Amino acid sequence: METVGIILLLFFLIFATLATVAIVRTTRAVKRGVERHTSRARRLVEDQKLRARRFAQPGDIGALTQLRLDLRSSIDSTFEAMAHASLPEAAALLDRLNDHARTLDAELKLLEREPDKARVAAQLPELTERTRHITHSADSLRWAAQDRVHHANGDDLASLTREIDMEATALRHWEPIARGGGQNAGELRDKPR
Repeated sequence: METVGIILLLFFLIFATLATVAIVRTTRAVKRGVERHTSRARRLVEDQKLRARRFAQPGDIGALTQLRLDLRSSIDSTFEAMAHASLPEAAALLDRLNDHARTLDAELKLLEREPDKARVAAQLPELTERTRHITHSADSLRWAAQDRVHHANGDDLASLTREIDMEATALRHWEPIARGGGQNAGELRDKPR
């Protein structure tokens, strides 16, 4: 009787441990999902604010807002393109470029709130050049990744077409059954056993 009690206790402890691990993992996964969706929602709201501000504030502030939008859209679209291509070295370069883009975006964001318009006007050409440099690099990386995916898909399609052509040819090739031995031409021959 004591052995049965110990076995039941062990089963209970194992079940409780597995349940606790499952609950902790589920909680962490839900938390990560909520954080991910929250950050996406914040980013979407901020992008919409930038688009609205671009038209509401003409001049240098509007130009700064446009630079931020250009920077973000270029980096985001490059990340999307890289998600479809398995290029780890290029992804590492994009991560490094994204760090520079974040730094520049933070500078642009601070400068949007700068009350001294002369300071904004003085820094705008240099910030515009840096933005163009980063967006050009991101665009080059994105275009190369898209070309790579397109080329790989084209090669795969050409290979698949050749294989299908060979299989179709093999399916169309047959040898007529020789008449003889009292079998009709339409009858199948039995294999020797």
